[in-house]
Amino acid sequence: MAPPTLGAEGSNDSTANRRQTKRPKYSKFTQQELPACKPILTPRAVISAFLIVTVVFIPIGVASLLASRDVVELADRYDLQCIPANVTDKVAYIQSSADKTCTRELRVEKRMKSPIYVYYQLDNFYQNHRRYVKSRNDEQLRDAGKANTTSGCDPEDNANGMPIVPCGLIAWSLFNDTYSFSRSESNLTVNKTGISWKSDREHKFGKDVFPKNFQKGSIIGGAHLDENIPLSDQEDLIVWMRTAALPTFRKLYGKIEVDLEKGDVIHVTLKNRYNTYSFNGEKKLVLSTASWLGGKNDFLGFAYLCVGGLSFFLAMAFTIVYFVKPRQLGDPSYLSWNRNAGGQ
Repeated sequence: MAPPTLGAEGSNDSTANRRQTKRPKYSKFTQQELPACKPILTPRAVISAFLIVTVVFIPIGVASLLASRDVVELADRYDLQCIPANVTDKVAYIQSSADKTCTRELRVEKRMKSPIYVYYQLDNFYQNHRRYVKSRNDEQLRDAGKANTTSGCDPEDNANGMPIVPCGLIAWSLFNDTYSFSRSESNLTVNKTGISWKSDREHKFGKDVFPKNFQKGSIIGGAHLDENIPLSDQEDLIVWMRTAALPTFRKLYGKIEVDLEKGDVIHVTLKNRYNTYSFNGEKKLVLSTASWLGGKNDFLGFAYLCVGGLSFFLAMAFTIVYFVKPRQLGDPSYLSWNRNAGGQ
């Protein structure tokens, strides 16, 4: 038998080395050699880019500010004013069965076009707390067959040995202050239909799921629910259960669908029931119109103006430097991606 030749041995060693190596297979993708746009940041290109940002951002900022300034907003903090003067223990008063009816007046300083959105605003209320956010059961809210499913709802999962529907701390703490409005001795109707997200009504809260054993425990957290109305139609609950990300938030209460004229005095009759006194919270009633951009928010306009102004300043600074103290640029043909395969 003839011994293997040296050439055959070298070939076998080479094949074995290739199999044992961890080097990936060569490709333009793995080696980042795909065709790409590689702009050269010359002074003219940089100045032009800053000017384009200026031209785009400043008009958007101005338009956003004008839209925000067109929004008319009335806000009234009532949590302190709706406590009788002789009451020293606010928490005991709000938890008592005393009549908590309170009247307030709002004067319209500028004409408000319908629809006028009615919000309640809470301050120092941390709906984003991890245990609070997780205290719900979405399966129970969607499916009537899962009414007994209360996992994750502790400590508001059952009362008197029976499961609570809807369970959890979020539903238990449902806001329960109520408002009614009048103008010149005529009532202003508040439309509470369509105040929640359509996707929530149709997909997160079942049409065949009804409240059961709700607020029947020893401690009442907030509003009661009508056991004859399915959860998909209880829009106050749906709005409340979309938890806020910040400790100061507004939630939609309803809509007034008539115009309010300048000088009108709006009489508000409210029930001050919700307990914000135990955690030093605040309650406000807000009436607001809306623009094409939404509610009143100057931040977006100022942000665009600041970015546009900064870009304009940098463009002018680079222009001055470019003309006062110019710098000779190198030849772009020597850049690696402009050379041919042979490096020439």
